[in-house]
Amino acid sequence: MRIIIVGAGKVGLALTQQLSKENQVTAIDHNYHLIDNIINIHDVMGVCGNGAIYEVQKEAEADKADLLIATTSSDEINIVACLVAKKLGVRHTIARIRNPEYEKQLRFMREDLGLSMVINPEKATAREIARVLRFPNAIKLESFSKGRMELVEYRIREGSKLDGVRLSDLYRNLRVRVLICAVARKGETIIPSGDFELKTGDKIYLTSSPAQLEQFFRHLGVFRGKASSVMIVGASKMCYYLAKELLEMGMSVKIIDRDEQRCVDMGERLPRALVIVGDGTDSELLHEEGIRHTDAFVALTGLDEANILMSMSAARLAGECKVVAKINRKQLVDLVSDESMIDSMVSAGSVTAELILQYVRAMQNATGSQIKTLHRVAGETVEAVEFGVTHEAPYIGVPLKDLRLKSGILLAGIVRQNGQIIIPSGEDVLRLHDDVIVITTDTSLRDIQDILQ
Repeated sequence: MRIIIVGAGKVGLALTQQLSKENQVTAIDHNYHLIDNIINIHDVMGVCGNGAIYEVQKEAEADKADLLIATTSSDEINIVACLVAKKLGVRHTIARIRNPEYEKQLRFMREDLGLSMVINPEKATAREIARVLRFPNAIKLESFSKGRMELVEYRIREGSKLDGVRLSDLYRNLRVRVLICAVARKGETIIPSGDFELKTGDKIYLTSSPAQLEQFFRHLGVFRGKASSVMIVGASKMCYYLAKELLEMGMSVKIIDRDEQRCVDMGERLPRALVIVGDGTDSELLHEEGIRHTDAFVALTGLDEANILMSMSAARLAGECKVVAKINRKQLVDLVSDESMIDSMVSAGSVTAELILQYVRAMQNATGSQIKTLHRVAGETVEAVEFGVTHEAPYIGVPLKDLRLKSGILLAGIVRQNGQIIIPSGEDVLRLHDDVIVITTDTSLRDIQDILQ
């Protein structure tokens, strides 16, 4: 598929990295150095210029493209770039829109503008943070089938009841219905069988319903309830979206930022939040503002290093506090993750890439079995894909034990049309309109039929 990406910044670079593996990608940016960097790292074409200009898109051969994704820092350029692409005959266009006012307006203008999809990276990332704060045991939490089923990333700590336990024994002795569908250990990701033995330090990925996952962590004696008080450092757009969602969930929110004007603006937009002018890297300030009695701390400044240092400081000052940091650079994410320095990390680029990948896979789908959700886990080496079962599926009613699945494939969950959650066994069957969650090390899965040999 031919894809044009307008904007070679952090989000554009993340998309190029993911999409260029299987598609013909052309990147457009007015900054020559960014284009030079992206074509040297990835096997893509590059055009230097304003992606909203007709001649620039013609040079990038937009008239032959299947999809244009506009991810510049300017909402206006992104909207115009998509309009120009539509005039040139591009069937699908995706725009990154960050301004809350534009986002509201586009709800009823999207069809007139010809936009296939509108993505707000800050809002999408804020939702991911909010999900984690609702279930603080998770390093990361992904939802499927409208929240009926969830995938939780959790690290086995020293002294855990899971250390040294075989999965077959765990499933036999545990009354809770959960499935450990992937394990990350020392840089390797494993789709485990029943004889796999868990160890301290493993990152495990569990699927089940929210209620069953809660019972599982209660059984381990480590369950932590939803955060009720949250401290956020960095009065950014992402902070606004996050604080707004947390306030609607009934949490108390405290926002800290060095910039007085940003604090004034945030206070006017979120009158129920307490907004403080101050330096979030100052441990004395955090102490004075009650970090020891806060359930969660979120670092959202524009500097990755500052977010890491603040999060480590908050974790030291308040032992049971859930700590989340926004980290955009993958090298720092890998370092922090390997050293278990911070509870949870988020990246707007990664979140945006996942949403667009889901859309691209749906475009490439051959049989019509709908890709509903796609999440990348375990350092993007494993995908969790949710498919809808349609009339075309030849395996409806066939016991799962009789299906010949490819290696590296695991059916992690089935959600019936009536909302029933099933952790699959060999005797279970797929039915029409089921939602099926597939865990796979094949990060190019496009169709549910691709899981069969």
